[in-house]
Amino acid sequence: MEPEEKIIEPEQQKKKPSRRRGRKKPAAPKPEQAVAAQDTQENEQESAQPEENKPAPVKREPKPIGIPEGFQGMDISDDVMKALGRMGFEQPTEIQKKTIPLMMGGSDIIGIAPTGTGKTLAFGIPMLEYMDLKETELQELVLAPTRELAMQIGEELQKLAYYIKGLRIAVLYGGQPIRRQLEQLSKHPQIVVATPGRMLDHLERRTVSVRSVHTLVLDEADEMLNMGFVKDVCKIIDKTPPNRQFVMFSATISQDVMTISWKYQYEPVQITVEAVDENKPQIAQYVIPSERKEKQEYLTYLLDANVYERVMIFTDTKLMAHRVNTALQKSGFDSEELHGDIPQKKRSEIMRRYKQGKFPILVCTDVAARGIDVDDVEAVINFDLPNENEYYLHRIGRTGRAHKHGVAFTLMTYSESVRMDAILKYMKSEPTPLHFDEAGILRREDDTAFFENI
Repeated sequence: MEPEEKIIEPEQQKKKPSRRRGRKKPAAPKPEQAVAAQDTQENEQESAQPEENKPAPVKREPKPIGIPEGFQGMDISDDVMKALGRMGFEQPTEIQKKTIPLMMGGSDIIGIAPTGTGKTLAFGIPMLEYMDLKETELQELVLAPTRELAMQIGEELQKLAYYIKGLRIAVLYGGQPIRRQLEQLSKHPQIVVATPGRMLDHLERRTVSVRSVHTLVLDEADEMLNMGFVKDVCKIIDKTPPNRQFVMFSATISQDVMTISWKYQYEPVQITVEAVDENKPQIAQYVIPSERKEKQEYLTYLLDANVYERVMIFTDTKLMAHRVNTALQKSGFDSEELHGDIPQKKRSEIMRRYKQGKFPILVCTDVAARGIDVDDVEAVINFDLPNENEYYLHRIGRTGRAHKHGVAFTLMTYSESVRMDAILKYMKSEPTPLHFDEAGILRREDDTAFFENI
């Protein structure tokens, strides 16, 4: 029998204690006031109430550093600033500007932002600033919907913590041998990044405890809850301290996201970053009318143009991903497939090789639409349309990253046109139509050839 879910009344929520570790929680500033408010907060010396007679983690004092300039004034420590410079970051993104000061101030947050806007650093930087490296219990927990995203977050946090000696990070997900994860947990990591199912598994095995967690992050919260993890997520949250800081990031605000927020967050501050101007990926979208039997031929044409060196091709099913990849390999293309039927060890190896540029074409299902952190994907091709509007956004968001230009093609049958209309209404964008002439040349509406070399 499932345990009865805990109901928290609004009156109870208002009585939650301060979340600021080592300090009394200040009033949450508005996003536009966050940086100025942070300076005031740091000058206030407040006495802290120790939890269970344990000293609160002490923040490492920041030291001035020349780079990166854009992060100055955010009260970031020297260790993290040097890591940002090493990673090549000079200016914070919009979500980072708004999130970092608020998280440093102890606020609970709902961050609404599209993919590719730098959310991992937005929550990763504040997490690293309040860390007791001598503590043997888990202090920071990040939940992600897929193993690919969990691994990506773990890698980013490792890079961010490059100069913090003694920091240990464990990444837990299904499909990986439990023995390897037990070895990670035996080293007493201060940070765990996990998928909900595997995290709950470890909690039930009592191989990890969340009783001392002071920051809980749900990344891609809408996707996580849509995938049916609501009960698992609630069970995990219920085991964390009631005064922990709780931060959620999501591409959309679903009913499940709002329910979790109402139930578990304390006076959350909502941050919204629109995909406009400098935050909007530079992606040229094209749609090509196609009969089902013509799709493979048209796909081959796009690849034969030799214009794009790194490509991702999305299909709607595992079987279609296998068929498309097999056909490409028979035609002499260097491609690999990635979907749910591929064993986790092999999936990790395929992704590692793709990131390293060992092969140029990846054929995948939507299991890979989130969590792939490759900055130089030049083109995305939708062999099939996704069933969910959000998946289209996450697919094409694999290109046009890191301020680079990208291109997205959609091969669309007549029966898929209704689905495409719904996607475009959701996206509020209009792709450019292309067509093949009788000679098999891809052309624009004005009949000029799309590829100059064909």
